[in-house]
Parts: sequence; C-alpha cells; structure tokens
Amino acid sequence: MSDAKFELFYWPGLPGRGEFVRLVLEEAGADWVDVGLLPESQGGGARAIMDMLGKGAVPAYAPPVLKVGDLVIAQAPNICSYLGERFGLVPPDEAARLHARQFQLTVADVVLEAHDTHHPIAVMKTYEEQKEPAKARAQVFRAERIPKYLGYFERVLKANTRGGGRYLLGGDFTYPELALFQLVEGLLYAFPNAMRSIAPQVPGVMALRQRIAERPRIAAYKASQRAQPFNPKGIFRHYAELDEPNAMK
Repeated sequence: MSDAKFELFYWPGLPGRGEFVRLVLEEAGADWVDVGLLPESQGGGARAIMDMLGKGAVPAYAPPVLKVGDLVIAQAPNICSYLGERFGLVPPDEAARLHARQFQLTVADVVLEAHDTHHPIAVMKTYEEQKEPAKARAQVFRAERIPKYLGYFERVLKANTRGGGRYLLGGDFTYPELALFQLVEGLLYAFPNAMRSIAPQVPGVMALRQRIAERPRIAAYKASQRAQPFNPKGIFRHYAELDEPNAMK
C-alpha cells in the first residue's frame, strides 16, 4: 500500500453520504484529510467542495468526491468499494467483491428512501413545503420499507454459514458492514420510536451494529470532534411527526 494521501470532499457540518466514506477511511487507517473541515485559508470549506465538482477528466455530479493523486472519483458506494478493495477490507476473489458492492448499493437504496421521507416531492423545496406528503411517505417507509430492508440483511447474516451469523460475507469483517452500521445509526436517530418496534425483529443486524461501534478505530473516530453528528439538515432527520406515533415510549 502506498502512502498517498486521500482527500475527501464533502459538505462540512453533515455526516450525509460522506460518512460512509469516512468510516472506510478510518477503519483502513488511511492517511486522509476531510477537506470540508479545513478552514478556507487552508483550501477547505464549502467553497473547496464546489470547486472540486468542476475538476477532473470526468467531473463529479455531487459530493462525496475522493481525490487520490490524479484520480478523482465520486458516488459513495463507488468510493467505498474502491477503498475497501484497495485496503483489503474484502476477500480478493471476484464474487466476494461483487457481493460486497451489492450490499453497499443496497444500503445506498435505503439511504435514498430515508431522504425521501422528508423531501418526497422536490429536493429544492423545504421540508415545510411538503410536510403532508412527507407524512404519507414516512408512514410507508416505517411500516414497510425499513422492515423489508433490515430483514433482508438479517437473512443475509443467517444465510452466511461461514460467518456464523456475525458477518455479511465470508468468515470475517468486510467494508459494507460499516455502511450497514451507519444506516442503522441513521434510522435510530430519525425514527427512534419506529426502530423500537423493528429492532427486535432483526437481532443479528442490531448485534452487528454494536460490534462495528466497538471496533477500536471506529469507536475512536466516533468519539472525536471530526465525527459530525446527525442534525436536521442531513439525510437522516428526526421530525417527531414523521416517526411512529403509537410506538412504546
């Protein structure tokens, strides 16, 4: 592995899709910098993120963007698979790599649906402009989509006999488990009441989330000031009216 520096470009103040990349960089022990958290005087901040979108032979549509030397790549699942494979966080055979990407992309699907609970009509409209459609979208997401997605990962864990119900793929940790961890964290923040009902249905997923939280590098990162907390401006947002109103408190 070379000692090249990895530069991550993502909006400061938001975990967002950038957090999925940050977790892989942290778990890998990579030499990396979160450009958005740097002051503008050092070439960082939101201005640097905007400037990066127009750079590279193949410009990125939106952050997160990863710059490694002359290589510039975008899309969180794409970046995570690149890093996971480069740092050996997935077995080297083709099937394992493809299945790891499959899991990472499935998490990305859920993240998009979570975002659409508070912005079901248009990204450029405020939440307040679409509150009623948001309530309807959130109700379906809570009742049908969260259980279906987390239930899928529960089945994957049980079907992976080599992992003894502890791992998504093979007999050891792989990078998409970081994505599943962050997904569950986001759902717990955004829909705490609903998750109280759903969590007992997916004990393997919840146990995996706890194991990832206890991994030394992840625990150290999450305890640091570099880890940006969930907030009302991110992908995962907690609005009481969108959570399960009848769940046990």
